Amino acid sequence: MKNRAVLLAASVLFLAVPAFAQRPEDRRPNEQRGEEKHDEHGPNAPRANQGRIPDPPQRRESRSAPPEQDRKEGGRVNTLPHVSNGHWYGHDKPNDKRFQVDHPFEHGHLEHLGPSYRYKVERFDANRHIFWFPGGFSFQIASWDWPVAADWCWNCDSDDSVVYQDPDHDGWYLLYNIHTGGYVYVMYMGT
Repeated sequence: MKNRAVLLAASVLFLAVPAFAQRPEDRRPNEQRGEEKHDEHGPNAPRANQGRIPDPPQRRESRSAPPEQDRKEGGRVNTLPHVSNGHWYGHDKPNDKRFQVDHPFEHGHLEHLGPSYRYKVERFDANRHIFWFPGGFSFQIASWDWPVAADWCWNCDSDDSVVYQDPDHDGWYLLYNIHTGGYVYVMYMGT
């Protein structure tokens, strides 16, 4: 009798281990996935912006304010869109005609935005400038920003991204690369 009880307990334990070994995202119902919580000091900690993921950019008061440039010592000027010391540089002026869309958010909204959510690119189509996050959520990079994003490592496991809603351009998002500090304008294309 004792042998049967031990055998039964061992069988239950053997069958239960795979269920507990599942990752939490595998146990959730279908929803937006791909975001991961990360330690700011772990092996994939942000390398840009002094090792911190920035807060979302603020809406600008002036609709015609030109992109702010990052002026460095020695007269160097960085005109690329990037974040340094938590400050967003190169954000295009709010009334820029390139950002006007007939139907903002025509493909829906991404729910999980900002510094609490980091995403890995699951698939990338360089010819169409489209990338997908796990779960099938896709974005298209603005054509004028492709030169900025072309040399990003789109198939590297370590390159994480953070998505922010653009406060100045309805229908647009900002994709921030936590390792380069650069960001580009992207349009959510849905699933």
